[in-house]
Amino acid sequence: MNFQQLRAVREAIRCGFNLTDVAGVLHTSQPGISRQIRELEDELGIDIFVRAGKRLTRLTPPGEAVLPIVERLLLEADNLRRVGDDFNAQSTGRLSIAATHSQARYALPTVVRDFREVYPDVTLVLHQGSPRQVAEMLLSGEADIGVATEALAHYDPLVALPCYRWTHSVVVPPGHELLSVEGPISLEQLARFPIITYEAGYTGRAHIDDAFTKAGLTPNIVLSAMDADVIKTYVELGMGVGIVASIAFDTERDRTLRALDVRHLFEVNLTRLAIRRGTWLRGYVYAFIEAFAPTLSRAVVERALAGDIDED
Repeated sequence: MNFQQLRAVREAIRCGFNLTDVAGVLHTSQPGISRQIRELEDELGIDIFVRAGKRLTRLTPPGEAVLPIVERLLLEADNLRRVGDDFNAQSTGRLSIAATHSQARYALPTVVRDFREVYPDVTLVLHQGSPRQVAEMLLSGEADIGVATEALAHYDPLVALPCYRWTHSVVVPPGHELLSVEGPISLEQLARFPIITYEAGYTGRAHIDDAFTKAGLTPNIVLSAMDADVIKTYVELGMGVGIVASIAFDTERDRTLRALDVRHLFEVNLTRLAIRRGTWLRGYVYAFIEAFAPTLSRAVVERALAGDIDED
C-alpha cells in the first residue's frame, strides 16, 4: 500500500470516476491509475469500485467504508509535511483563503494588508465563491481557511467558528421617498418598492426572506446578485431599493446613495471562519485568523479543533 494508490482512489471519486481526468490531476497515465487502484483492491481483498467493463461507475459498499479512511490518511500525510515546513521555514509558505464576495471585498482587505507587512514571504491566494463553494474548497484541501456567513456550520467535517455579527442596510438614491419616513421604516413600507438584493444563499438572504414571510408579505425582488457593488449600481440606475450588508456601504465611496439602518427588520447575521477538522495549521495561519477575529486566539482555535469547546 502506498500514498499514490490512495490518491488514485480519492481523485477517482473527485473526478466523477473519470480516469482520464484522474491521470491529468496526478500527472500520470490512465493505465497507471487503473493499475494502482487494482493493486490496492488486491491487497485489501475487496472491490472499492463498481465497474462497467473498464469504466468505474460508483463506490461499492466496502469502498464507502474505505473512503473516509483514505481521506484521513492523506490528510495526516499532508499534516506531516506541514509540520516539517512549520519548523524549517516558519515565516514562509502559502496561505489559501476561500471567501464570499462580501467578505473578500469588505472584511478581508485591511487584514490581508496588515498580515503582508508582518509575513512578506507568505504567498496569499484568495478564492471567491458561494458559501457552498467555500465549504467545498475547504473539504477538498484547495483552501486552508474559509470565511462566509451562511452554510459553513452545516458541514460536520469543518470547524466553523464565529467571528463577528452584522446587519443589513437599505440603500436608495438621494431624495427617495423612504428617506422622508419619520422613525424606523417598516417591512410594509419597504415592500411597496421594487427590491434589489442578494441571491439565495448569499450574505444573509435567508434572513431577508424569513422576515417578509413571517410578516405575510411578498417582496417584489426585481434583481438579485452575489455582489453588493452590482446591487448598488442598479439602485443608482433607479431600478429599485437595495438591501445589502451594512459593511458594504461606505459614505465616502457611495456618495450617490444613502443608507437606512434596518437592523430592526432583519435578523442579525453571523460571519464564521472555518477550518477542516484534523488539519495541521502553520503558525502564520493562526496569526491570520487572530488578525481577522481577535477572539480566535491560537489557544481557542486549537481547543476547537480538538473538540474541547463549543463552536458557537
